Amino acid sequence: MTVPPVFSSRSRAAVEWLYYLTAVFFFVYLFVYYWTSLGGPVLLTSTLVPVTFILFTLDELRMNEFYPRLPAAANLAIAAVYIVLSVAVAVYLHVEYFEIGTVRAGIWSTTDLTMGVIMVVLIMEYTRKRYMPLFVLNVLLILYAVYGSVVPGMFNHPGLSWPRIASAMSVEMSTGVFSNLPQLALTLIGSFILVLSALRAFGCVDSILAGASQIAARSPHALPQSAVLGSMAVAAVSGSGAANAITTGSATIPAMIGAGMPRVTAAAIETASSLGGQLMPPIMGISAFLMAEFLGRSYFDVVARGYAPALIFFVGVAVSVYLLSTHYRARLDAVTAAVMRWTDWTNIGVFVVVVGGLILLMALLNLAPMFAALYVFIAVMGVLLPAHAVSIVRRRGVSLRSLAEPLGRFVDSFSGMTADLTLLLATLSIMTGAFVITGIPTKIGALLIEAAGINLAAMAVVAFFFGALLGTGLPPAPTYIITALVIAPPMIRVGVDPWVVHFFAFFLAVWGELTPPTSVTAAVTAKIADAPFMATLFRAIQVCFSLFVLMAGVFTRPELVLEPGAAQIGAMLLIMTATIGFAFSIQARFTDARAIDVALRLVLAAVSFVVLFHPDRQLATLACVPVGLFVGYWFLRRRNAPIIVRAGAS
Repeated sequence: MTVPPVFSSRSRAAVEWLYYLTAVFFFVYLFVYYWTSLGGPVLLTSTLVPVTFILFTLDELRMNEFYPRLPAAANLAIAAVYIVLSVAVAVYLHVEYFEIGTVRAGIWSTTDLTMGVIMVVLIMEYTRKRYMPLFVLNVLLILYAVYGSVVPGMFNHPGLSWPRIASAMSVEMSTGVFSNLPQLALTLIGSFILVLSALRAFGCVDSILAGASQIAARSPHALPQSAVLGSMAVAAVSGSGAANAITTGSATIPAMIGAGMPRVTAAAIETASSLGGQLMPPIMGISAFLMAEFLGRSYFDVVARGYAPALIFFVGVAVSVYLLSTHYRARLDAVTAAVMRWTDWTNIGVFVVVVGGLILLMALLNLAPMFAALYVFIAVMGVLLPAHAVSIVRRRGVSLRSLAEPLGRFVDSFSGMTADLTLLLATLSIMTGAFVITGIPTKIGALLIEAAGINLAAMAVVAFFFGALLGTGLPPAPTYIITALVIAPPMIRVGVDPWVVHFFAFFLAVWGELTPPTSVTAAVTAKIADAPFMATLFRAIQVCFSLFVLMAGVFTRPELVLEPGAAQIGAMLLIMTATIGFAFSIQARFTDARAIDVALRLVLAAVSFVVLFHPDRQLATLACVPVGLFVGYWFLRRRNAPIIVRAGAS
């Protein structure tokens, strides 16, 4: 067993003060950016990514988790080197930002590349300490990008030089550690973390946990469904899975954990629910706007067709979450309701106003999410700070320490969450850079689509794997663009309607947000839940399987997206029925006899398969009847289960 290093009280105090000074600088810099957008996201990221590494280093030191096998003096020396290097990178990139991006673009100097490489190496060290599988994968991808010439077969490529790799990972800014993913963490997600951190610092989240115990004690299944319903409401105006996860997950995830749900499961439920932020009209994410552009139609045409798939997705997630929550029924049934004080109800009211304010500002005033979050944060702090001061005076009198406590918690929470998320997304951006600059995904996609010939089923399967491959390295928008460019022409040539092809590419792009090993949404929810990132990601895939049903259903029931109207509603109901059937076949239990239970679930899956795929619409409609009978039987059996479960049965 490793014994953590022992720091002197003076060293520990110095680290603590340095951490909070850096955290305050980080907060002030970001707050000014949110208010002014001065310099743009690229300058912001090139300046603050090194600062996030300083925060990570200092936080590891103060938690005795930096290098626990080394003595305290070595820890302090290494930390000092890391901090000096990070400051040098931040200052250099900030001062030379214009020249790097314009005058020396494409012909970067040795100093430019050196500073960029230093930051890449530091982030790789962060990855090694926090996410070893991602570290190994990044190393392998970088080596593949350089030595692709020794790889046989279709994966062979001429190989790239080390300077080319260095520039792609850093100073090019379009890929690597300063690219759009860490920009997203510092801008859109960071602005929402402001609100979340304020709620946490002043006890609102604790009050939500107490309220959650009240709900869970009365109805164990209602609590997990709040994540689905809340995400569905926020999805209508966010267009972002990550923003959705921050807005609703800040309440639902701690609430589910407090009610007895495992951390990974709670984070996965919110991840799957938040993914609908890119599906739910009227704001469906960047890919939906791109679809309108590709098809030469108005965005309203996309929105009118988008409601039906979004409803199918959320119904599938809701059913899956309901069935999943039954697995933890004993825990949820055993929850004891906490005592609620007037301050708790006030805090819950503040949170409701926060969510309502975000929706109001984004939906009615058409404010950008970042500005909406900023204005809500200012309003919340304007209420919570005076309320805290009054509470202190009434309870024990005013003292500087008591007044500053929540502010310290706020700065700590905001800087810690934002910095860690930024570094994680910078890690994923290294992967993106190594993946994209080889040009292999497009080459593979074209070859596979060509090999599939004119067989529509084969083309759809190949397109799915191609989109999944792109999704491992690219955000949804570029995934949609490349997928649409590669698969649309051959599919349209064999007679598939353009709406069908582009909605399929759109669903693939949304799925790309959850494709392992990269997912911003899963990273956000895992951070809120303090749960393992990869475990959260894979559990979320199980919950949002309805997205896979949509990918198949758009081909088998093309009326879903061809024209709004009665035909669309009919196709929606068929696909929705199949989705519910598949959910019960995967997660429900129909009898205690394992062999019979498996057989019944296979029968249900087969019937659901008929509902989804059979070309005869009448037969598919008739197949909905046995699906309904299976579901009805499960609920009848479920009604008699509580006494057995409370007695301790699994």
